[in-house]
Amino acid sequence: MRSELSIATAAGAAALLLTATAPGSATVPGSATVPGSATVPGSAASPAPARNLGDPDYGVCRGTDPRCYHDWGNFDPAKGHKLLVYSRTAGPRHAHLGTPLAPGLNPPLNDDNVAVKAVIELGEENGFAVDYTEDVSQLSSAGRLLSYNAVMFLSTTRDALDDAAQTALRQYVRAGGGFIGVHNAFGTEYNWPWYEGLLGNANFYDHGANQPGTVVTVDRRDVSTQGLPRTWAFSDEWYNLVPAPTRVRVLAEVDEDTLARGVRGNLGHPGHGDHHPVSWCQYYDGGKAWLTTLGHDVKAWTDEPMEGDQHFTRHLLGGVRSVLGMAPFCR
Repeated sequence: MRSELSIATAAGAAALLLTATAPGSATVPGSATVPGSATVPGSAASPAPARNLGDPDYGVCRGTDPRCYHDWGNFDPAKGHKLLVYSRTAGPRHAHLGTPLAPGLNPPLNDDNVAVKAVIELGEENGFAVDYTEDVSQLSSAGRLLSYNAVMFLSTTRDALDDAAQTALRQYVRAGGGFIGVHNAFGTEYNWPWYEGLLGNANFYDHGANQPGTVVTVDRRDVSTQGLPRTWAFSDEWYNLVPAPTRVRVLAEVDEDTLARGVRGNLGHPGHGDHHPVSWCQYYDGGKAWLTTLGHDVKAWTDEPMEGDQHFTRHLLGGVRSVLGMAPFCR
């Protein structure tokens, strides 16, 4: 993975809590939703929210309005920028994660731990520090997490957090912390509503065949999409989501018509029709979150050639930099 992006200065976000309009809800002016509607083959078109199982607010301020962010001064750019990568698996393990890591912080890596190595390399080339772990005890303290500008869940699976880590992550985000969810971060903590909201009101449901497709860059203003082509080829599992994201800024989608082997998932999900999101961003409960379902193929994390991998790398790096505070977020 290579990138030539330079480091930019972060733009501050206003810290203004919104006024609740009903118990447990808040108005978020200008919040975006997934555009358009989805068509199920053989049936009439239906709005995306019908497949979303509603649009809950999770009892927090969420959406694209920076007033949902808590700018409490916990992250001083003068101290540098630091990312914690968490890749614990409590179920199936993606090949790009390789051999499970030993306990502790920054244990020795093996040749097959290609995704973690790739993120470390991105940090070395772009001016941010990277720690990594699969030890849940390293996430058990909000105070410890606050030494990081962002936490990345990299293809974690199922119940990757215990009670202490769940509490710490929530307190960290509420203190203005950043979250980056990559690929199977969507197959994690299924039964925790707050985490589902952190993902943008989204969860992995199933996927079709791992196959080539065309990514459509929906919003080219964001740091993570600037410089990307309007469309670009890539191969992935193309996650189907239930629910699917709402009140977020959709950054990229997959064109389902380009999936030669179809989009229907192994559990019967028919796909999302004209608007099948693969990347988005939002403010959530005081913090920032940048999310992508992309990143399945091992080649996407190595120097082995794969069509579109340079665009994926640029996209991911831009998202990381924006959450770290090195560039404007979700604009």
